[in-house]
Amino acid sequence: MPDTDTRKRRGGGRAGNAARRGGAVIEQMPWKPPINRDRPVEPLTDEGVLAIHNGAMEILEDIGIAILNPEALEIFRQAGCSIDGNVVRCGRDFIMEMVGKAPSEFTLTPRNPERQITVGGRTLLFGNVSSPPNYWDMEIGRKVPGTREMCCNLLKLTQYFNCIHFAGGYPVEPVDIHASIRHLDVVYDKLTLTDKVMHAYSLGRERVEDVMEMVRIAGGLTHEEFDATPRMYTNINSTSPLKHDYPMLDGWMRMARRGQGCVVTPFTLAGAMAPVTMAGAVAQSLAEGLIAIALAQYINPGCPCVIGTFTSNVDMKSGAPAFGTPEYMRATQMTGQLARFYKLPMRSSGVCAANVPDGQAMWETSNSLWAAVQSGTHMVYHAAGWLEGGLIASPEKFIMDCEILQQIQRYMDPEITATGPDEIALDAIRAVGNDGHFFGIQHTQDRYTTAFYQPFLSDWKNYEGWEAAGGIWTPERAHHMFKSIIADFQPPPMDEAIREELAAFVERRKREGGAPTDF
Repeated sequence: MPDTDTRKRRGGGRAGNAARRGGAVIEQMPWKPPINRDRPVEPLTDEGVLAIHNGAMEILEDIGIAILNPEALEIFRQAGCSIDGNVVRCGRDFIMEMVGKAPSEFTLTPRNPERQITVGGRTLLFGNVSSPPNYWDMEIGRKVPGTREMCCNLLKLTQYFNCIHFAGGYPVEPVDIHASIRHLDVVYDKLTLTDKVMHAYSLGRERVEDVMEMVRIAGGLTHEEFDATPRMYTNINSTSPLKHDYPMLDGWMRMARRGQGCVVTPFTLAGAMAPVTMAGAVAQSLAEGLIAIALAQYINPGCPCVIGTFTSNVDMKSGAPAFGTPEYMRATQMTGQLARFYKLPMRSSGVCAANVPDGQAMWETSNSLWAAVQSGTHMVYHAAGWLEGGLIASPEKFIMDCEILQQIQRYMDPEITATGPDEIALDAIRAVGNDGHFFGIQHTQDRYTTAFYQPFLSDWKNYEGWEAAGGIWTPERAHHMFKSIIADFQPPPMDEAIREELAAFVERRKREGGAPTDF
């Protein structure tokens, strides 16, 4: 890539000019969560599926899962499970009975009902990067701790791009806000800067209860209306190997009782927190996830649950996590087969180990995203903006990823594979015959504006044309686009009385101290 000084001198590019011209920064595809009509890739035989299932059941029956939440431990005791200290062992009949109560499909309805999403079936949903403590963009040029402004800018991208369907956790941790009140400020920003489905971190009673109440206020809902249908969701991670901690299970149970979305995603890195073999890592991941789903269903039968996968491998030379690897892709596909076996919706991720938005970042993320497509995933976390194994959020990477997401969305458009008379186009073929071309005929003219995917970031000029336009490399084009989007951003409408009520709640909870912390 060109050096920083050269980039600063140029400062141009088509996206950069868009802000000066006014109007929309890019022409993007409309809001339309894609429907995955393809058959999933299934690397396991039927015998392989049963082998991994039986492995997960034996883990639950014989080895057990440490449950570090006393309330959850008591619920398992009431359910008839075997308790040894804090280790719970569950019979497979109990697990399968509970998992069978979870719906295979459900909806999540945010404050803007037009942004309602379906989780399950054949719908594929993409979410923003969530939870990195650090931030990188081309203007700063180095990794820095996240701030509220950076978080807000990434939330604006989350709202702006139609290919992002839900607002996950904090797109970068704003460490300039004290941890006791961080959730109040960030959730206020999320609810006012976006109108998409919301997430709550399961990090103790106060945070979960505060977020549920803020989502209720933002939607103008009564408590009964909020509880009547899922309005938001949480994601919890097991502490691999074979543990669930106190605060995450606390939030999990609170969300389950109120019928909100519950996603469980074990973080099983093969060779470190799970066996070095993918089958062993997947079996362990399933055991860790299924016991949480069984807990939610015992508390509130029928509450919406999603089984997640975050099974990848480590670099055996350094111990560092690796993502977008062949093993990661196969583990995702294998988990997809087991999710269908259990009739559960599935979550996976769009992840990479690269440190900056370069070629490695894009091939690893592309591998991760296409593994999600192939596996039959329903929710893709971290689909845009993730770097350094989840330690960095980047707006340039966010925009580059959205180009991939739009291409996936277009790839799934049934118009591409339509086979009616107009699509077979025999009249057009006859008209051109053996001598001529298709550029000027009416069949082409009627379709030329919509026939093919039109990128908003890729540059299809030849080298000379690209060079004459300033020779702008892809991350730099994304940086200009980021600046233009932020400059032009208009938040979605919110009733002023609701905004005031939301702000008043935040101020009251701040005066009360927010959530307890360890410091």
